[in-house]
Parts: sequence; C-alpha cells; structure tokens
Amino acid sequence: MTRHIRRAGLFCALLLVALLVNAARVQVLRADAYDDNPADRRDAITRYRQPRGDILVAGRPVTGSRDTGEHLRYERTYTDGPLYAPVTGFASQEYGTTLLEHTEDGLLSGADPVLAPLPLWNEFTRSRNAGGHVVTTIDPAAQRAAYEGLRSRKGAVAAVEPSTGRILALVSVPSYDPGLLSGNGRTARDAWARLNADPDRPMLNRAVQRTYPPGSTFKVVTAAAALNAGVVTDLDEPTDSPDPYRLPGTTTRLTNGSPGCADASVREAFTWSCNTVFAKLGVETGVADMTATAQAFGFNDGDLRVPFRVARSTFDTTVDRAQLALASIGQYNTRATPLQMAMVAAAVANGGQVREPYLVERTVRAGGGTVSTAGSRPVRRVMHPSTAMLMRELMRGVVEKGTGTKAAVRGAVVGGKTGTAQHGLGNSGTPYAWFVSWAQGREDMEAKVAVAVVVEDAAANRREVSGGGTAAPIARAVMEAVLNS
Repeated sequence: MTRHIRRAGLFCALLLVALLVNAARVQVLRADAYDDNPADRRDAITRYRQPRGDILVAGRPVTGSRDTGEHLRYERTYTDGPLYAPVTGFASQEYGTTLLEHTEDGLLSGADPVLAPLPLWNEFTRSRNAGGHVVTTIDPAAQRAAYEGLRSRKGAVAAVEPSTGRILALVSVPSYDPGLLSGNGRTARDAWARLNADPDRPMLNRAVQRTYPPGSTFKVVTAAAALNAGVVTDLDEPTDSPDPYRLPGTTTRLTNGSPGCADASVREAFTWSCNTVFAKLGVETGVADMTATAQAFGFNDGDLRVPFRVARSTFDTTVDRAQLALASIGQYNTRATPLQMAMVAAAVANGGQVREPYLVERTVRAGGGTVSTAGSRPVRRVMHPSTAMLMRELMRGVVEKGTGTKAAVRGAVVGGKTGTAQHGLGNSGTPYAWFVSWAQGREDMEAKVAVAVVVEDAAANRREVSGGGTAAPIARAVMEAVLNS
C-alpha cells in the first residue's frame, strides 16, 4: 500500500511540475502571441469597463461616457461633436483614437502609470485608475465664431494668443460627429464607410493636417525678410518695380490684380497686395535671407506637435530666381497650414517673437489633482523688434484703408493681410481665400489674438472669391469673440 501511495504522490508531483511548466510557457514564452491574438478581448474589456476621462473647454467637458451594459461597457459621447472634432478627434471601440483622444489616451483611459498612487501599484493589483481629464486652451466663443463663420463653406480657422502660444480656436469644415464612431456595431461601421467615402473628407483636420499655397498672406514673411536684411529701409520709398514684372531668366510676365502697382512703395504694395513689387523684393532679398526668415517663422519644421502632429509647412530652399519670385508671393512650392499662418501673424503682433503653439493647458486626475501643466513655451526670435514695429504698421494699413477693411473691429487695433491663392493645373482651380490678422484692445498692453482663415469654397463663382471679402469677416468674428470674452 505504501508503494502505491508513493507512486501516486510522485505522479501528482509530475502533474504539478507539468502544470507549472505549461503555465510558464503560456505566461512567459507565449505571452506576446496571446496578447496579440485578436480573440483575446481581456484588454479591451478592461479598457472599456470604466468611464473615460473628459476633455474640457473653459472648464466644461465636451466629452462623456455612456454605459451600454455590454462587455465593452462604456462608449464615448460628445457634446457639440462637429464643433470640437478638430480638437478632440474620436475614441472608437472599433477604429481606435485620433487627435487629443489619441495623444492623451493613456491619461484619459486611466492606463498611464502617472495616475497610480504608488509605483507599480497597478501591476501588483491588476487594477486601473480612473481616467484623468485634459484641460484645453480653447476659447469656446472663438471656436463657435469660427465654426459658424465657415458653416456653409469649406475651410479652416486657427487662432492663437500671441504672447503665450495658447491655441484659442481650431476649426475645420466640413466636420463630423465623432460620437457616431464610438461603438463597435453597425452604426459605427456605416458611419466609418460613409465618412471615408465623402470627397470633402470631413475627418481631415484642415487647420493642422492640410497645407495650402498661402498666396499674398506670405507677403508678411517676404516684407519681414526684406526689412531684416536691409533690402528695404524706407516703407514709403518707390521700389522701381515694373508692372508687369518679367520673372528673371524667363519670358513670363507677372501682373497684378490691382492698378497702380508700378514703382509702388512697400507700404502701398502691401496695402493693395501688389504681386510685382513683392516678387521683385523676394528676388532682391535672396534665397538665403528668405529661407532664414521663413524658417524662423516655422516653415520647414516637421517636428511641431500641439500635442498631435502638425503638417510641415514648406518654403523651397532650392529655387532659382524665377521660382523665388513666385515663392515670395506664396505660390510655386510654398505651402502652409492655417496654424502656421496664425503663427506668422502672432510673431508680428508679439514684437517679432513667436512662441510654440499648444492646445493642452494642463492634465488632472479624476479627483482634481494636477498631473502636468503646459508651462512656459519655447520662444523664437523671428525678426528685429524694429522690423516687427514696421510690420505692425503695414498690417494696420491693410485693415484701415486697404484690402482688409472688413476685418476692422470697433474699439480695437487690428492688423491683417489678405490673400487669394491660385492652385490646380494651370491655376484652373477656384482660388483659396486667405486672411491673417491680429487684434489688440484699445486698453490692452499687447495683442490678444492672432488668426488665420482659409476658405476653399470650391462651389463659389471664381470672381467672388477674395481674402478681403470671403475670409476677413470670419477673422473679424473670431477676434471680436476673444476681445469680448
């Protein structure tokens, strides 16, 4: 009997060893394979078993969570979804996350280790903390003014606070309701298919993910480069510019949309947006100085995050003299996002300095404790303070008596620049209407807002598209919203 008991005990010991070996194989050697297996829903169930943290605008959540009662229990909800979609992005059980929902996913979902009360606490307890909240820099009045201004058109608006880099508005139209993508059922799949098939691309964030030829708004950069380089020393001196202007080394003649540009001064040419004067000015300034100034403004920077990635705005550094002439008036290969052009206006308003833009003011725990703050943003000197002072003069002239009078705000100092950018094969596309501006209240010590507006307006009559007529009123509404808030 004793022999049989020993054999049974040995067999049980062998079974235990085999069990331990198999457990080690599954949990260590095969762990990655099981984790990556789509049939393993444990992580997804854990992820969605609690409400997601919220994204806040002016202290109020523009997101929420809905209890579905299913295995993937909580779905994301959105307040004014289309209005804030270019800020929040979407959080979908089926299609993942985008924009702030993506870059702040760890904090919002509660998975970020920084939320744990003690190091490795969650690893030990196999628990997940309540999701934290993301407090944005968005001004709700400015956001709504931009959205309503663009509602019947296609385009984008970006607005920043010049002295800090805080993003006050980020709007892209047409937009979409991210709540339609939150679940994993047929509604989400149908919405995904419909949105991706839409030729107007409503899920594209035009304010930061698309670049456009900036047209005459780029003359702000060209004028600053010429002043910085000493090519222009007197804004009122005639520039000896012919009309039309023959591009160097070619037989191509560049003309103007306004009369009176021949031999115009820089002030007159900026006020009435003379192409010939600024094309010639860019050539005289040269590739090196034009490139240095453009890059100081932020062009050719592929690393900008706000915190999600911003598309790279470009100024071609390999151009010949004829190409440089066109690049200097915002054509040829020059491309910019609306956020980049808002930074251009902000640099002028801020005495020649530009701060990196940012969208997240701070992140907090569910209980209210601060996790992180934006802090002071890096500052970059774009132009001499004396140059910035002259640029403010030029931009004020555009609004007070030039092509941008529709941007004037009662009781405020406003500077701006219009632009109408050609595009398409042989410039056959309906032009993009641009307006960049800044505004300062009469009692304020510094400019409160810088704005860039682009309107694609593919359905409009070509002759009805202009920066001053189409885009400037939208910029004015955004500036008024900020100044009055």
